Amino acid sequence: MDLKTLKSLHMIVKHGSFHQAAEELNYAQSTVTMQMQKLEADLGIQLLERGKKIRLTEAGRLFYEESLAIIQRMEKLQSNLADMQMGETGTVRLGVTEPTASERLPLVLKMFMTQYPRIRVSLEISSTSALVESIQQGQIDFACCSAPEIGTGLHFEPLFSEKFVALVPMDHPLSELEDLAPSDFEGHRLLITAATCPYRKKLEMILQESGHIGIETMEIGSMTALKTYVAKGFGFALVPEIVLDPMPLGTKAIPVRGTSIDMLTGLVSKTAALGFSSAKLYQYLKQELQQLS
Repeated sequence: MDLKTLKSLHMIVKHGSFHQAAEELNYAQSTVTMQMQKLEADLGIQLLERGKKIRLTEAGRLFYEESLAIIQRMEKLQSNLADMQMGETGTVRLGVTEPTASERLPLVLKMFMTQYPRIRVSLEISSTSALVESIQQGQIDFACCSAPEIGTGLHFEPLFSEKFVALVPMDHPLSELEDLAPSDFEGHRLLITAATCPYRKKLEMILQESGHIGIETMEIGSMTALKTYVAKGFGFALVPEIVLDPMPLGTKAIPVRGTSIDMLTGLVSKTAALGFSSAKLYQYLKQELQQLS
């Protein structure tokens, strides 16, 4: 018993004729006859009373009424599967780091979900290292973050560079400078992110390359919280320029010259092909976010 056979039965009931049912379904009449013979043989019961006008038996009426819901469900399933294959429906588990999660993604994701309302998107907002682990464990499909460390076996597609600036309190000695070099950091407290943060690691490399600079540090642990602690006078920090709109009261943004402190952001995924809806979102984010480069 398959969907075609059930549809044939319903056409026979509709027209009361094998011939007319075959015509509407574009089948040979012999095909419809064989379908009904096989269906009755499989069920071990007569469904149709043959005659000048075909009628349902009592068992046939029960089978017909129960099969209405089956056909509806099977047709809906076929439609959903077709939509999924086209990337029109499904669920995507996306990982993303800050500040992209708060500053860049909401508008882009809103446009995507308006265009594809049947695709559900769940977000995991975390550090690059945590998102890389989630991808490897199959907990998310792909991520928008900085490049993973070498040896993860994941693919990284760069999209844009997140520009960083120094944020200092207005009454801070560094606020008098027009721009800063790493050597200017000496003797001042620098607010930094958690040890697992890729930007923290990059900053440490830059400071090492600049020589032995005496800097007091204070770990805040959250990139988005840094500006608040700067505004409260805890020290200065290097923050993404995009988070400074509006600028925190009592602070000043100063460009940093010399070694680039900007952070490359892109899409991280397994080398294996993504699912239909995941691939649709991947390409959409690639197109929209790449314009920021």
